[in-house]
Amino acid sequence: MAIITLLTDSGESDHYVAAIKAKILSTNPGLNIIDITHRIQPCDLAHAAFVLRGVFRDFPKGTVHLVGVHATGSREDTAIALQVEDYYFVGADNGLFGLITDKPHQKLVELNSIQSIPTTFPEKDVFAPAAARLASGVNITTLGKPMPTFKKMIDRQMKATKKQITGHVLRVDNFGNLITNITREAFDILSNGKTYTIQFGGEKFRKIQTLYNQVEEGECFMVFNSSGLMEIGIYKGHASELLGLNYDSMVNIIFDE
Repeated sequence: MAIITLLTDSGESDHYVAAIKAKILSTNPGLNIIDITHRIQPCDLAHAAFVLRGVFRDFPKGTVHLVGVHATGSREDTAIALQVEDYYFVGADNGLFGLITDKPHQKLVELNSIQSIPTTFPEKDVFAPAAARLASGVNITTLGKPMPTFKKMIDRQMKATKKQITGHVLRVDNFGNLITNITREAFDILSNGKTYTIQFGGEKFRKIQTLYNQVEEGECFMVFNSSGLMEIGIYKGHASELLGLNYDSMVNIIFDE
């Protein structure tokens, strides 16, 4: 069964999400709609990109991801549909899609460009019909005019040398854990059996755990999570509050000579 996922900043107290689903199902009632989340803070592109980047590949190839975060965009932003890594994405050309993968797009079209529909609710009136048609097997090239490229925001990058990795907190999750942009791959290559010191917020540690519960309750842990990113937390505690770290806080790993 064809799948459409929904990721929005619409919340759960209004009719918006139901209206998007109704539009999809009115186009093809046989489609399977999966909610990722609707609790992204309004216009929070960084959080939306973090969530989408972490989950879109878990779905079958060909899944259509409808993203309604900052859906109206800025004045010059258009509605687009793109194919990348054999997945489809529909939403506003507001820079979010450039944050989810470094792979080049396969196909890209501008929606609502041939017979333009003025709307204050593009998620329902533009994105939903396009997503439904894609999930129903319609070729993406028939949905709008081709585009050469789309807007790409640039995320803060991890920096690495032979002596040090410098990263930043990308997200404080629901548990208060601090998810950084330091990758397991970079750490494994640069550590190469060396001892190291992890520094953040005035704290220093010299060990990375493999599981959250390998420390005592209230103690700090560092693990590489299922996404391959270094995560800092307090076992059964709120690391962001207790450590005084938030989004964009710096984390360093210094390798001993």
